[in-house]
Amino acid sequence: MTVVLSIFVFLHIVGAAMIVGPWIANMKKPTVGARQFDGAMTQLVTGIILVGLITVLSKQADSNVSSPDYLKLTIKFIIAVVVGALAFVGNRRRKAGEPVAPGLAHAVGGLALLNVAIATIWP
Repeated sequence: MTVVLSIFVFLHIVGAAMIVGPWIANMKKPTVGARQFDGAMTQLVTGIILVGLITVLSKQADSNVSSPDYLKLTIKFIIAVVVGALAFVGNRRRKAGEPVAPGLAHAVGGLALLNVAIATIWP
């Protein structure tokens, strides 16, 4: 079961890279790319799966997985939903040929980076 957990952690990190990477690469001319929306959805889906896996694994006696911090996970989920919504809006505008506001593009990347910081720094 821990192999499955590791696979979903890997996919979760790939989702974060799909959001933050293009944001950093396009910092001078910010926009929202299609892969950023895909990354946001990857983060949401794998994050929900990870919460379920961590909850189950933490209850097993022989597991070294600690019980989930639901406050931290709730905050991360709210931020992820906002990132997904903003990436959706930005992606739709870009596809329609409309300009994507720099603030919108920076919000997508910055909030995703905040989520990574919460995941890694919050004990």
